[in-house]
Amino acid sequence: MSTDVRLAVPLAVVEEILLNLPAQQVISVFRLVCHEWKELVDSAAHWRERCRREDLQPCDASRPPADWQMFYFLAKKRRNLLKNPRAEDEFNGWKIVHNGGDRWTIEDNYVEIPNKTVPKCFVTSYWLCMKQQLIDLKKEGYSPAFMDHLQPHIKISDWYAPRWDCGSQYEICLELLDQKKKVISSYKPEPVFFPQWNDEQWCEMTYVFKDYGRGVRFIRFTHGGKDTQFWAGWYGIRVSNSSVEICPAADR
Repeated sequence: MSTDVRLAVPLAVVEEILLNLPAQQVISVFRLVCHEWKELVDSAAHWRERCRREDLQPCDASRPPADWQMFYFLAKKRRNLLKNPRAEDEFNGWKIVHNGGDRWTIEDNYVEIPNKTVPKCFVTSYWLCMKQQLIDLKKEGYSPAFMDHLQPHIKISDWYAPRWDCGSQYEICLELLDQKKKVISSYKPEPVFFPQWNDEQWCEMTYVFKDYGRGVRFIRFTHGGKDTQFWAGWYGIRVSNSSVEICPAADR
C-alpha cells in the first residue's frame, strides 16, 4: 500500500475497518503497515472499543484494566481449564490419588449449588479419597512467553458440601509448577471439618494466584476428603463444579 493511499484514508475509517477484522490479524499484519496504524492498534482506545463491542467488560467498572489489549485477549481465551469438573463423564480427566474406604463414587446432586445447575457430584468414602488434574498451560494455548511476560491471575474455585447425617473432612491443594514440575507457588489451606447433623449446604473455596514470577508451565489441582465417622458407603465430602481459569488482572 502506497503512502499516498494510506494518507488518503482517514484514520477514523481505518480504525472502523480494523475493528471489524480478527484481532490477531490486526496485530500480526495491519499493525506493521505504518507508524500511524501501529499507534492506532497499540492504543488503549482501540482495545477498549473492541471490548465494548464484544461485551467483554471488567467485573468492577470502577477499576478499569491497566492494559486493555491484555484484558481483551485474556477475556477471549478465558475458560475452565479443568476437564469434567461436574462428574458428567464419570472420572474421565481425573487421576485418582487416594481411593480409601469404599472408593470414590458419583451421585446425583440433591442440594442446589447457589446460582448454578449442577446435576452430579463426586462423593468420598471413609478413609481419604483424593483426585487430581495436571493442566499443561502450553497445550491450553498459553505460551511460556505469554505466562512469563504477563503473569495473568490464575483463579481457582471449588465447591464442596457434607451430608447432613455424617461428619466429613474437605481438603484441597493447588500448585503452580515449572517445566520440570517443581513447585513455584502453592496454596494448601487447613482441612475443613463438618460436624454430624449439619445443614449440608454447598460452600465455595476460591483462591487467586498473582505475582507468582516466571517459569509457570503447569497447574496441579488436587482435592477430596472423607467422612469422619468411618461409615461403610459414601457419606464423605461431596465436590463438584471445580474450575481453574486464567483471568484478566482487573478481575478479582
